[in-house]
Amino acid sequence: MNDITSYDLIIVGGGVVGSSLAYGLARAGQRVLLLDGADSDYRAARGNFGLVWVQGKGFNHPEYQWLSRHSASMWPDFAQQLSAETGIDLAYENKGGFHFCLGEKEWEQRRALLQKWHEQLPDEPVDTTMLSRAELIQRLPEVEFGPDVSGASYGALDGHVDPLALLRALQLAFLKNGGTLHSNTYVSHIEQRMGGGFKVRANEKQYEAAQVVITAGLGTETLAQQVGMNVPVRPERGQLLVTERLAPFLGFPASGIRQTSQGTVMIGVTNESVGFELNTTVEKASVMAHRAISIIPRLRQARWVRHWSCLRVLTPDSLPVYAESELCPGAWVAACHSGITLAAFHADTLAHYIGSASLGAELSKFHYGRFNVQADY
Repeated sequence: MNDITSYDLIIVGGGVVGSSLAYGLARAGQRVLLLDGADSDYRAARGNFGLVWVQGKGFNHPEYQWLSRHSASMWPDFAQQLSAETGIDLAYENKGGFHFCLGEKEWEQRRALLQKWHEQLPDEPVDTTMLSRAELIQRLPEVEFGPDVSGASYGALDGHVDPLALLRALQLAFLKNGGTLHSNTYVSHIEQRMGGGFKVRANEKQYEAAQVVITAGLGTETLAQQVGMNVPVRPERGQLLVTERLAPFLGFPASGIRQTSQGTVMIGVTNESVGFELNTTVEKASVMAHRAISIIPRLRQARWVRHWSCLRVLTPDSLPVYAESELCPGAWVAACHSGITLAAFHADTLAHYIGSASLGAELSKFHYGRFNVQADY
């Protein structure tokens, strides 16, 4: 066994969630070790659509709606800060976003959902607008919508970002602020030390820290159990399509379709409960392509250059988990499937809470204890 190295915090998992937290904690002056897995691990970031999205999020869960709104409002300053520290262009835009509707029934269902969504958090402003087909064409005259497009909802808080650029920037900024990053590292065991703090075993090394934060995606459940936390997570497969580079024509992100800063058009994503299967299917590709072409017929002439899938991380109720272990104080967990939207909150507010060893009251609904009464997930 090599000599033990000690830190203030060890973060297990170097995806967007873990890297956001690591960056915020290092920026606050903490001595942080970020342990990232291998490229062959199940990484949700591989299939991230890149949306900073609010409209409709947290339906029937107002605490989650508020959290999404809060983080989205922090994103402009967060993105500017990251780019200034690293020189990396995140391709972040926050001009709003659209959810396109096919047929009048779909439009009416969207209108009713967003009305109820706003009613569930009545103190927040009404910042979504339902647009008729004519109003949508007036807003986006260069798109040339298909005849079945009945309109759209528009959310003023929505935006998008290059998710891979974001991850690079977070890790570079973390290093610039004195953090330590170990990649290709498999964490096998976390245990509480006699007298306080934790030992983390990874590969052939052992590390120690006063606190440990588990942000290990689909590996969260097993590691959390080692420090007394029940955090059930499950994989959800998402398939995506991407086209060749096209001349700019879609200047706003939309749910399920967006043009990136490089000109490619991303189409997706599916929501499939198939365990740890990562294969792609012609059936789902056909469904995604058909809807995209129904919305924007010009995509029929575009060449599809990539079709891939990823596994997202979902809890039984699809809501985040933020908590400190009741049995092993100083051990924390952060798990969510919306790491891009919540990145600003993670790097700022959540990092502050964990650094000061006390979560804010607004996160009480996200404790893992809520799963103790749920037998199935």
